[in-house]
Amino acid sequence: DGCGHTVLGPESGTLASINYPRTSPNSTVCEWEIRVKPGQRVQLKFGDFDIDDSDSCHSSYLRVHNGIGPNRTEIGKYCGFDFQMDGLITSKSNEVTVQFMSGIHTSGRGFLAAYSTTDKSDLITCLDNASHFSEPEFNKYCPAGCLIPFADISGTIPHGYRDSSSLCMAGVHAGVVSNALGGQINVVISKGIPYYEGSLANNVTSKVGPLSTSLFTFKTSGCYGTLGMESGVIPDSHITSSSILEWPNQTGHVNIWKPENARLKRMGPPWAAFISDEHQWLQIDLNKEKKITGIITTGSTLAEHYYYVSAYRILYSDDAQKWTVYREPGMDKDKIFQGNTELYQEVRNNFIPPIIARFFRINPLKWHQKIAMKVELLGCQFSIGRAPKITLPPPPQNKNDKKNADFMDDFIHSVKTSLQTDKTTFTPEIKNTTVTPSVTKDVALAAVLVPVLVMVFTTLILILVCAWHWRNRKKKTEGTYDLPYWDRAGWWKGMKQFLPTKSTEHEETPVRYSSSEISHLRPREVPTMLQTESAEYAQPLVGGMVGTLHQRSTFKPEEGKEASYADLDPYNSPIQEVYHAYAEPLPVTGPEYATPIIMDMSSHPSTPLGAPSISTFKAAGNQAPPLVGMCNKLLSRTDSASSAQALYDIPKGQPGLGSAGQLVYQVPQSVAHPTGSKDE
Repeated sequence: DGCGHTVLGPESGTLASINYPRTSPNSTVCEWEIRVKPGQRVQLKFGDFDIDDSDSCHSSYLRVHNGIGPNRTEIGKYCGFDFQMDGLITSKSNEVTVQFMSGIHTSGRGFLAAYSTTDKSDLITCLDNASHFSEPEFNKYCPAGCLIPFADISGTIPHGYRDSSSLCMAGVHAGVVSNALGGQINVVISKGIPYYEGSLANNVTSKVGPLSTSLFTFKTSGCYGTLGMESGVIPDSHITSSSILEWPNQTGHVNIWKPENARLKRMGPPWAAFISDEHQWLQIDLNKEKKITGIITTGSTLAEHYYYVSAYRILYSDDAQKWTVYREPGMDKDKIFQGNTELYQEVRNNFIPPIIARFFRINPLKWHQKIAMKVELLGCQFSIGRAPKITLPPPPQNKNDKKNADFMDDFIHSVKTSLQTDKTTFTPEIKNTTVTPSVTKDVALAAVLVPVLVMVFTTLILILVCAWHWRNRKKKTEGTYDLPYWDRAGWWKGMKQFLPTKSTEHEETPVRYSSSEISHLRPREVPTMLQTESAEYAQPLVGGMVGTLHQRSTFKPEEGKEASYADLDPYNSPIQEVYHAYAEPLPVTGPEYATPIIMDMSSHPSTPLGAPSISTFKAAGNQAPPLVGMCNKLLSRTDSASSAQALYDIPKGQPGLGSAGQLVYQVPQSVAHPTGSKDE
């Protein structure tokens, strides 16, 4: 009379003292005989142990034996308050006897223990919860029998369970493990949520829970989708029933609660049987074999018709002729599934192992007022190969043959059962949206290669663009020396051989012209601007106006730097004593090149030093500019593009006759210019 909660499965189980977790009564005894498959051993783990040890384990104790019966041998005798059992108790054979004795005592909760075969190294008990483990993800083995009345859980799938919930009890609720068989769970810990919903599933009621720091979910590969009742994939013609409820209302309209109304979440009335007894059924044709892992049911969902089914059986078939009642492995009784407790709530039940069939039938056993329900099936496509067809012998001809035929029928039935068991004994796959799906190797490889390829192609494009820009810039640098690239400093070096050396005693600030300022002036305003500054030399004009400086020059630009329009100041170049000629000889056969400049210095010595000079720049208004020199000699300049003649002035005075500051040179005069002076 001392036995409490007990479930002894073929590979694992749970046992507890009477009244656990409250104090057990005095003078009680209980023995549990545990057997597993031959060749295996049993391991025992205690989740809680609290037995009075006031008399040194004399009247109250827990004793574990190897074997069963009179030949058993003792492994150990245990007692104590809050006794912490180190490790596991392991047997030497496949049989173990556990004996609990309760003497005279005033306190002590008793004990709760779990057992399994020794190959389950990660065994836990029904009392373990997520807060007992620090890993973010771990695998554990839950024993059978964790549907215990003294533990509770909060939450549901797919949102997750509160961290204070029992791991194994939540696994039963989620449909990951069976209460009758136990099984492996893969737990993932994540951040908690403010509110946990409650639901009823697999005969486990989950309560509403408050905020927690963490929660846990179960990681699975997923075979938990809907099979088409709600969505309409299953046609109306594939939903049939044993009977249909019909009755006329007050207006004379006949209400028909047809089987096709039994679609979950469909508005309107459900399916209801005309007669409420245990012989009614609702049948669904899935069109081909499917892997069915669960079912969700509700009542009528109509407040004025408080109908629902509270318990039912499940039958399945391949041909809709021969039906098999669903049973859990190792059980000799039909499994009775808990249904609804009211007409609105959705109740889920899972099939462990899953059902492989085309035809699915629900047989109500208990109901409230009338049999009425809406359903949805859960599962996925069945991808495992079908069982091989068995060739039947010819019909029996006599009585002996009939006996052989009976034996053959039994044999075929056992083969089909074993084949289906082999195909469906694995744990069902529950879809869980709170867990990130596993990334395959192909996806991981693609995630690495795509950014690398993008970077490589981007680099190649940048290299090509840079090379194209560099090539264009090089072409511009090696192009013709037009106005923006004409080096006036080089031109000045070619002309300074004809000029006197400037004295270092009277240094004056040279005239500097801004190319940006000159380019914005009108031709008539250029001389005025140049005359506003004190200039030692008048700036010569080559080929006429400033705007014609883009014509080709026979003088080599200054090496070492790139010429620009802002640097076009031949009079700012330092005077060097050693002259280097930069002018290159022109070929005789090239008519497109200009003729070198020739200056006649014959009249230079006889020119008076104080005579007024003549300027080729036009003064402001219509007046002629003042003359700077008296002696002008015309020199001709021939060009392939123009035959115009240019007048060049010669320096005043003779070298050495006056100071460097008195040597004034005239700007070349063009014959075509309206203000130029003519030779008399």
